[in-house]
Amino acid sequence: MIPLDAPALPARLTLDALAEHLDPGALPTVEVQSLDMGYYLVRLHHAGGDTLLVGDDGETRRFTGTQWISRALAPLGLTHGILTWADVTDEMVGLPEGPAIKPAARLAHGTRIAFMTQG
Repeated sequence: MIPLDAPALPARLTLDALAEHLDPGALPTVEVQSLDMGYYLVRLHHAGGDTLLVGDDGETRRFTGTQWISRALAPLGLTHGILTWADVTDEMVGLPEGPAIKPAARLAHGTRIAFMTQG
């Protein structure tokens, strides 16, 4: 189980608002969720639940590569995250929609990644 000691955050935050809310002594767990078509979403897990990273328009911020996530989060002191994958169903081949995977299970079975960008 991953400890979620970071203080609670709002349900949705922009990068600028995130910078204002972060407590360097108790950082949230960063989930980088891989979606189809090469997009990634960022969720921050903390004592109050989870927070979705959004753009200035309030819509979910989609990244086109993990290097862009690294360039956005590393300057804020977030040095690593957990890469997870979206739930998969495929009506084309008859796979039934199963129960959604709980966040704790996604984090427990994800892959730890470092936010390190060169160049």
